[in-house]
Amino acid sequence: MSFDYRAYLKNNPLLEELPKDQWVDLDKQETEEYAGDIFDLIDTAYASIGGNLNYKSASDVTGAEGDADYEVINIDDDPEPDAVLVSKKKEAGNKLTALGHDGSADAKSKSLNKQADMLKTPGNYIEVSGRIKDILLGKGAPVVTDKATIEKVMGKKAIDIQDDGSYTRYIGGKETHKILLGKPLT
Repeated sequence: MSFDYRAYLKNNPLLEELPKDQWVDLDKQETEEYAGDIFDLIDTAYASIGGNLNYKSASDVTGAEGDADYEVINIDDDPEPDAVLVSKKKEAGNKLTALGHDGSADAKSKSLNKQADMLKTPGNYIEVSGRIKDILLGKGAPVVTDKATIEKVMGKKAIDIQDDGSYTRYIGGKETHKILLGKPLT
């Protein structure tokens, strides 16, 4: 007797509840159920830069990063999520901390467009650099240039803050150049 994967997916109540083309906030139980998918999506999105420092395995989704909120979307014919946005509640609001996608152009677009839209709303922000910074700026995400706001959001992590809002910080002992986008609460 062989395993009928399509029948399994059709009869799995959790997967049936994931609507198509709608972002869905996952509760803790759903996050546990989708942990493998979430990790795979994040791993795919960050593969070109060696992975995401906070996600080394699926167990990080509910373990080390278990305090994060996960929002997923299903955009194709299978019932699994195709993109994920990760955020954490902070004093300055909702900090967008990661995203993931299945590698398809549609999933990349949906996740980046959702992030850009969120960043235009008060209480949402992200710390970025590199290509993602350029993409989000191109989609109209606002830059935080006020030094007092950057210091309040980043604390002592941000050093040498420039007039354009960019700053230097050390991550894992390496000097990096970052910028805050969005509208953090101050």
